[in-house]
Amino acid sequence: MLTSRDLEVGYRTQRETISVSRHISFDLSEGEMGAIVGINGVGKSTLLRTLARVQQELSGSIEVEGTPIDRFRQKDWATKVSVVLTEPLAAKNLSVEQLIGLGRHPYTNWIGMLSRADMMKIQEAIELMELENLKSKKCHELSDGQLQKVLIARALAQDTPVILLDEPTTHLDLYHKVQILKMLQEIAHSKKKTVLYTTHEIDLAIQLCDKILIMEKGQNSFGSPEALIRSNHFDRIFPPDTIRFDPKTASFKIYK
Repeated sequence: MLTSRDLEVGYRTQRETISVSRHISFDLSEGEMGAIVGINGVGKSTLLRTLARVQQELSGSIEVEGTPIDRFRQKDWATKVSVVLTEPLAAKNLSVEQLIGLGRHPYTNWIGMLSRADMMKIQEAIELMELENLKSKKCHELSDGQLQKVLIARALAQDTPVILLDEPTTHLDLYHKVQILKMLQEIAHSKKKTVLYTTHEIDLAIQLCDKILIMEKGQNSFGSPEALIRSNHFDRIFPPDTIRFDPKTASFKIYK
């Protein structure tokens, strides 16, 4: 469903090309949830934005359903991939239901008229994210956790086979982190969506994800959490004199 081959991500300016990460290869199938993990500055968000066509790849290839992403027209692309980024929301004066309704934009006519089918998709997204009692509230009245659920619901209303999320659990307490990630896992498995997100919550990703991409300086590793644990890939993420990975508990321990 989503494939990357020998991908290089970074930035181009008028004067130079800045490479952030190279040799990124992975593939996620329908119904799988994956996480992108690594230390700060390794390129997680840059990779996600590149996969979302927000910025151009430097080299390599990205395919969705076997088609290179640069071959999709913008309107067609919006029916294949939905994105939840970390930028501040500009439309906080909209109601929850109105904001979720924006996810149907790729399917509406030129005046944005919502059909009965569009309203059903919006209602389904509201129910999946358990937002029924909030749908009339303005988005500026919501907590961080509630707003994050609304943004995910907007992506669900867009009804794409691939959903990309940049750090969807930032600023949330442990309960709400787990709640949102379990919802995403259930959506991936039950609705046969391909979900990929960036995160610093590596312990949670190990417990909940089908596949994990570990980004490191100079190399990247991809596979199931179990395979990555057996191959000792989590041991290299942090300096071993500070934080160590315990394969028995599949968690990180502070070195004392």
